[in-house]
Amino acid sequence: MANKGVLAIGIALIILLLMGGYFLFVGESINVYMDGENVTSQTTISPFAGVNTDELNKEICTYTFSAMNNTTADANSLKQGILRICLAHGLDNVKVKLDSSLGENKIPVLYHVQGKSMYPTLNDGQTVIVEKTKNVKVGNMVVANSSEYGVIIKRVSQIKGDEIYLTSDNTNVESEYRNGVLYETKGITTWVDSDDIYGVVVQY
Repeated sequence: MANKGVLAIGIALIILLLMGGYFLFVGESINVYMDGENVTSQTTISPFAGVNTDELNKEICTYTFSAMNNTTADANSLKQGILRICLAHGLDNVKVKLDSSLGENKIPVLYHVQGKSMYPTLNDGQTVIVEKTKNVKVGNMVVANSSEYGVIIKRVSQIKGDEIYLTSDNTNVESEYRNGVLYETKGITTWVDSDDIYGVVVQY
């Protein structure tokens, strides 16, 4: 019986040493995956760290969601924010990997088209996937936060420094009478700052 007990203790020590060696050489990691609508976080953390991984993953997912809806956030700032969360949990040497349906280090976000201003390219109620980026070119469709119109999906027509001119694809002018007065409506055209760009429409 004594030999069996010693053997069991020996095996347990070997397992602990192997686990410790694994985390020493391979390291601890956080893998975050985004598909534009959902976020998952998986952690590879040493059992000796004393970290509540469920709570950690929950905080990371919540933070990632907020970054997806923040015009100024990008992959680098998202990683830095996740590292700060890890540090608050006592993890100071963690590798963060961002992956998504668009590829590594890219942040996809789903948006829903409202209105007919981008017809015939986009239809009212259609869902598009936007890659969060400030790197826009003339001809791109982008989602922007306009101080005048709110969140809009428009076409980049001009770029002058940090100012971006957005236009609608639908150039039709519609007329209607309201209380005996004729009103004409047409697609939105507006200037926005590059900081107001959420990202570029990549799938629709």
